[in-house]
Amino acid sequence: MSALDRHGVERRTGVSWRGAVGVWAVVGGIMLAVALAGSLVAPYDPAGLVGKSFLLPGPDHWFGTDSLGRDVLSRVLAGGRTAVLLAVAAIVVAEAVGCVIGLLAGYRGGLVDAVLMRANDVLLAFPALLLVLVLAAGLGPGTVVLVVGVAVVNIPGIARLARAATLGVATTGYVESAVVRGEGTAAILRREILPNIAPTIVADAGVRFAGAFLIIAGLNFLGIGIQPPAPDWATMIAENRSYITLQPWTVIAPTACIALFAISVNIVGEAVARRRSRGRA
Repeated sequence: MSALDRHGVERRTGVSWRGAVGVWAVVGGIMLAVALAGSLVAPYDPAGLVGKSFLLPGPDHWFGTDSLGRDVLSRVLAGGRTAVLLAVAAIVVAEAVGCVIGLLAGYRGGLVDAVLMRANDVLLAFPALLLVLVLAAGLGPGTVVLVVGVAVVNIPGIARLARAATLGVATTGYVESAVVRGEGTAAILRREILPNIAPTIVADAGVRFAGAFLIIAGLNFLGIGIQPPAPDWATMIAENRSYITLQPWTVIAPTACIALFAISVNIVGEAVARRRSRGRA
């Protein structure tokens, strides 16, 4: 969102952009706490049968029960942890591999740059979902497929960003001084270039995390990742979507959790990235 658009929104709504980002940061923090620690305060065993099927919300079951008689609130509280941790793992792997490719391509240039970037372009041409589905067909469903698939999908974009950032600092005085001192490529990349592009990489990782989380949620919904009866927001939707008219909270609650978490992370991540961009300018 440009500064002009942002100011227009502020005039129409009476809410400042910074205030809105702050609110979403709080929402994101709450949802992250629910995802990581919610299982510790769940009133029932998330996988246990605690009552009749499709009980409506009441004092014993605040969100009711699902199609098997499991407590919906307990499953919601425990259903985000694995997806969040898998998204973190996938982005960490993608950032590590993508940064190595981008650093080498941007610093060495020439044939190394051409080979690495052409291979990167081939990978970029594959549709993300199709690539993960092919991996699932070969390796079978599971969390490993989620991490590998989401990492591979994100590597090309990260490599391009790291290469562009490296090109911006590869000809600076401190890098040239390191070359004159006789330092090797690995030492220059690690000591001189990486620390200077790290803020850009970290800001990009925050934005990519939201996308990784949504991809993992979508794959879990399709039955490729986390398998029942393990609690997961997306699998809860898949298991109970046919019964939404009988007990809507079995679908509404996990859907709201996915939406609030993804939106808040995306808004806060973009705000951090934009601030970083203005700082460079």
